[in-house]
Amino acid sequence: MDVEYLISIIEQYGYAALFFSLWLGIVGLPIPDEVIVMTGGAVTSMGILQPLLAFFIVYLGVISGLSLGYVLGRFLGTTVLDRLRRKKKMDKYITLSENLVHKYGNFTICISYFLPIVRHIIPYIVGINKMSFKRYALFSYSTGLIWTLIFFLLGHFFGDHVQTAGELIHHYGLQIALLLMVLAILFFIMKYVWGKKTTEE
Repeated sequence: MDVEYLISIIEQYGYAALFFSLWLGIVGLPIPDEVIVMTGGAVTSMGILQPLLAFFIVYLGVISGLSLGYVLGRFLGTTVLDRLRRKKKMDKYITLSENLVHKYGNFTICISYFLPIVRHIIPYIVGINKMSFKRYALFSYSTGLIWTLIFFLLGHFFGDHVQTAGELIHHYGLQIALLLMVLAILFFIMKYVWGKKTTEE
């Protein structure tokens, strides 16, 4: 499934297509979440959907899909992970997810948004570990809002390059996130130093 096909589905089914594309991401649709969210932003720049409503639907799709993973993990336990392990190459992602939860605890939920595939496994694991839904929602929904906003805006302003940008981000998400954080820190340091010099003069 490519972006053009996804846009044609959105043109036909509107907001529902956006929601279910993300909600069903938990079963492994052949298009990365990053690309879907950016496409949601792109179609608003084309005038196909209204920006605010589209953003809300996209955000709802993201958190609903991941929340489903949490619920399945909480009530079905390790049965879910056992099924996932049967899929090709999934065992290494499950092991990575378990190690991250052990090392970073609750904050793994925040980190996982920038790690494709792991993003969908972490909710299962924290659900299996009986994390309260209130705590899960606090970490997941707040990070999800920021994550969704970033990619939605990228799609809105750079709609012509959604497919390429989305796939690059999907593969190098954590590295790109770290780079953006470093650049933001450098920007604020330079702004602070420049402001201080201006005041002294």
